[in-house]
Amino acid sequence: MSQTLTPFLTFQGGTAEAAIQFYCSVFPQSRVEHIQRYPDGTPGGDGLVMTARFTLGQQSFMASDSPIDHDWDFTPAVSFFVSCETLEQLEVAFAALSEGGRVYMPLDNYGFSQRFGWVGDRFGVTWQLNLP
Repeated sequence: MSQTLTPFLTFQGGTAEAAIQFYCSVFPQSRVEHIQRYPDGTPGGDGLVMTARFTLGQQSFMASDSPIDHDWDFTPAVSFFVSCETLEQLEVAFAALSEGGRVYMPLDNYGFSQRFGWVGDRFGVTWQLNLP
């Protein structure tokens, strides 16, 4: 049996479902596989996502809403590297992900790529977008 590595995103403030829907709208060939909510009467039982599975392009992800406030959140030290197929795809994704977020490196030719940009989205997740 082989191991499967799946990125798991833990959201605070009940934003997991909004983030998942947003990411599925940004990346082609993406879909929500499953959302399970916390049971009524439990912490998070007010509609928060206990676990979710979704696919962005060819990559599977999991996510949840934490019913507990934590002293940590997402960091740019870990990001998702996306190889885009076309310049249009890269520009559309960059514009959507940077709206309400933070641009770490604007779209440009940095020598290692003809077009590259690094952005933190409005949920705090960071993305490196590349046109090889």
